[in-house]
Amino acid sequence: NVVATLAELRQLGVRLKLVTGDNALVAATVARGVGLNADALLTGTDIRQLNDQALRSRVRETDVFAEVEPNQKDRIIRSLRSGGDDVVGFLGDGINDATALHSADVGISVETAVDVTKDAADIVLLEKDLGVLVAGLREGRRAFANTLKYIFITTSANFGNMVSMAVASLFTGFLPLLPKQILLINFLTDIPSVAVATDKLDPELVQRPRRWDNRLIRNFMIVFGLVSSVFNLLKFGLLLLLIRSDVDQFRTGWFLESVLSEILVLLVIRTRRPFYRSPIGQALLLGSIGVALGSLVLPYIALGRSFGLVPVSGPVLLALGLVTAAYVAASEFVKRMFFRRARRCVCRLRSNSSSTCSAATTRRFGQFNGCWQQLASSRSCWRSAASDARVDG
Repeated sequence: NVVATLAELRQLGVRLKLVTGDNALVAATVARGVGLNADALLTGTDIRQLNDQALRSRVRETDVFAEVEPNQKDRIIRSLRSGGDDVVGFLGDGINDATALHSADVGISVETAVDVTKDAADIVLLEKDLGVLVAGLREGRRAFANTLKYIFITTSANFGNMVSMAVASLFTGFLPLLPKQILLINFLTDIPSVAVATDKLDPELVQRPRRWDNRLIRNFMIVFGLVSSVFNLLKFGLLLLLIRSDVDQFRTGWFLESVLSEILVLLVIRTRRPFYRSPIGQALLLGSIGVALGSLVLPYIALGRSFGLVPVSGPVLLALGLVTAAYVAASEFVKRMFFRRARRCVCRLRSNSSSTCSAATTRRFGQFNGCWQQLASSRSCWRSAASDARVDG
């Protein structure tokens, strides 16, 4: 199944290269048999005549290296790592592969390899099957994407709640929420957040490698935190207008809207698609429904009174429902604008002068009409584009 497996790896953005000490004709024949391009083959003799700079240029366009010595395998790996932002893995089972395994970002060996090679590897495969790597890549990207979902959700919600609570405290003679009510909100909303780990993913999130991007997380936190704050303050004014001096009802209304809005917005920002077009994991769906229903029931039972919650009137519930619906709609709109901007800015200009993207980059992302003219006249791009699309080199 190696041909089908290599095709899957290419679909996942992984390019395979063959590095062997065997004869060049044998290596070329094997490479062509599994779908690799063996036309631009480099031998150990060729590599010996190249300096490091020339080798860096050649290794990126060459898929087959034959008749290479152990130290040349190490040079090839180091040249690939220094030539761009790619993560380089090396798979080997012989004693002469040990140095290359050490130099790679990820060293991979097999159970039947010699002991020194297994010790040098980061990962030891129990089966001689590259399909294991495909499954590992998919699972790793799934875990990474769901981790980012959780961070996006919690950072934006906490930032928005912090800002709105601080502002609301300036205009009231009482705490908008009691400490135990804040802790209860955090506990309840963490239940569906934990289920994010088992959530379903949109296929595009696992089709290309993605990297951790602090700027993207910061921008997302600020944008969606401020959206949250705007609607929290709207809710604050609405509650003061409807309830006025009833502090317990004010706090109960704030509590209910905080829980319901965070759960619903979680379902919005868990995907970059329109939220109603993205399949949702069963655990996340059931957890969200359970917490929403539980929070609505809580003010009407004895347990809720121990947290200072009291029953609220129908008009208050209706008003809070309208605010929550408007918040969800606004979050969906802002999400589309946020990620649309990120997709357009797919280049990171490395100098302060006006420049254009490479021809290869333009072809790769040509569907974003007008992007290149915009980039040519700007001094910088959002680094957040790195989470959606990466331009190598």
